[in-house]
Amino acid sequence: MINKEAGWTEIISPVNSYWNLKLGELFRYRDLIFLFVKRDFSAIYKQTILGPLWLFIQPIFTTLIFFFVFTKIAKIPTGGIDPILFYLAGITLWNYFSDCFVKTSNTFVANAGIYGKVYFPRLVIPISIVISNLIKLGVQLIVFAVLFIYKINFEGLSFSLHSTILFLPVLILIMAILGLSLGIVFSALTTKYRDFSFLLAFGIQLLMYATPIIYPLSYTSGQLNKWISLNPLTPLIENFKFALFGIGHFDYVGLLYAACISVIILFVGIILFNRVEKNFMDTV
Repeated sequence: MINKEAGWTEIISPVNSYWNLKLGELFRYRDLIFLFVKRDFSAIYKQTILGPLWLFIQPIFTTLIFFFVFTKIAKIPTGGIDPILFYLAGITLWNYFSDCFVKTSNTFVANAGIYGKVYFPRLVIPISIVISNLIKLGVQLIVFAVLFIYKINFEGLSFSLHSTILFLPVLILIMAILGLSLGIVFSALTTKYRDFSFLLAFGIQLLMYATPIIYPLSYTSGQLNKWISLNPLTPLIENFKFALFGIGHFDYVGLLYAACISVIILFVGIILFNRVEKNFMDTV
């Protein structure tokens, strides 16, 4: 019973229904979300010599390694796209997805101390991780833009702006939802079954090779092409590259497919997350 004379401003009660998602609370705690964003971004490079310079170094070095291994040695074509730009574009978007996925998958275990001391909507931390990684993505897109302009001005790269570049925010949004969705599903599972954390460690690496990061989708054929096309990340990566380079075609059906899969997984993930948060402190 609520005691109005006591002047309570907040009532904390257990979530009795899996369908009671309380998403409206997230807006009320938006200041806390941005506080966690600031914490996440600063904590990553704390006590490092180069600090935020790793935002630039990591994608560039990975791109160079991919270039020498897959272009020079393996001779894998890049579909008519400059190899350096091809790999850097794929790596930039993939890093955003994988960071969102991996870091949100460890939500309950990594933040058990905070969750056990004070109440706030548990989804605040996964959402803050997605937003903080969005800052990292923005910086790496700047790196890509600088290299892209250099290629045009000094190496004679031909370029014509395509209207589908306007879909870039949509592609990034769907990628964020998919990373968040899979992350919270795994976070709910790893609280009880720690085996999933080991599965994720090498599973994310295998997933990258099942996504057209180091090769264009046109490089595959037959059953392999069909299986890779079922990966919701595939149309996002392919459309991202087409929006930047204008080579190939923009897959609107694939974009809708990826969006639907992301929303479905998000809905299932929130329900699982909501179910686990009631008693996860007993198992973590």
